[in-house]
Amino acid sequence: MSFTGLKLKLAAVFAGIAIAILAAVIILGVSYYFLGVLPTSGFFVLIIGMVFVMDIIQYAISPYIISKIYHLKPVRRDDMSMAWLYESLEKVCSLNNQKVPELFIADTDTPNAFAFGSIISGRRMAITRGLLKILNKDEIEAVMGHEIGHLRHHDVALLLAIGLIPTILFYFGYTMLFGSGRRNGGSIILVAIALVAVSFVFNIMVLGVNRMRESYADFNSASTVPDAANNLQTALAKIVAYSNANQRHHGFRRRSTTSSISSMLMFSGDNDVKAYDHMDLLESWKRKKVTLKDSILSDHPHPAKRIQNLEKIKQENQTKGIL
Repeated sequence: MSFTGLKLKLAAVFAGIAIAILAAVIILGVSYYFLGVLPTSGFFVLIIGMVFVMDIIQYAISPYIISKIYHLKPVRRDDMSMAWLYESLEKVCSLNNQKVPELFIADTDTPNAFAFGSIISGRRMAITRGLLKILNKDEIEAVMGHEIGHLRHHDVALLLAIGLIPTILFYFGYTMLFGSGRRNGGSIILVAIALVAVSFVFNIMVLGVNRMRESYADFNSASTVPDAANNLQTALAKIVAYSNANQRHHGFRRRSTTSSISSMLMFSGDNDVKAYDHMDLLESWKRKKVTLKDSILSDHPHPAKRIQNLEKIKQENQTKGIL
């Protein structure tokens, strides 16, 4: 694995561990200092159990809800009109040493793709009709490499687990605010409000981990699918340029997504460079200086950051070729 890939992999792992440890310290400290108990009582077990069950239920049934919302139609190997698309998926999965997930077409003109699934439904990938209209075969395979990266690295389950932490903090604070307060009442109310606020800070931290996983999925595609670094760059630029053009001429707005898949989309978030030619977009992104505020509230890195990361991967691949 290249230095870039190793850095992306370890950064998300360490960030996730740090979030969990920090949350545990906060819960332990608050519960012992202000409530005089450790989080082993029925009160805490109830909160954690409730949040856990809610998330597990969402995880289990969300693939079926998503299928209904997006009118997903399965793509079969024997479907001659879509045989090329299924063959492309088989090729990308072979390059990644992965089993072929169920493939679906999402009935929307918004160009995008996403990976989803659960233990019950199995692994799934969806590609929108809009994406098929604007990308060529090589670009679609690069996008598939990105989505296979999410499935290969178990990002859906990982983000579900990390996402439990701000939810637990929120319900912990909420319960203290409205269901407790008999001891040190004024202090407990302030701490409860602080915990609710801290849960939103943790949500921002979780978004940061999500952005790391998106970069890692880009790396997966660029390191496994031939010439995917170039094709992923042009694919991303075409998606955004198409969205810019439709927003200008037709008042187009990106269709909202459910929380279960928004983090697995190929592209998510607004673009601050309103170019309508994808090559102009690509060149502007290569030169743009990206700051934290450009994407801190987004579940995806700024497109310019993704393009620049892919440029680094291309340079590393060229170096390997020379060596």
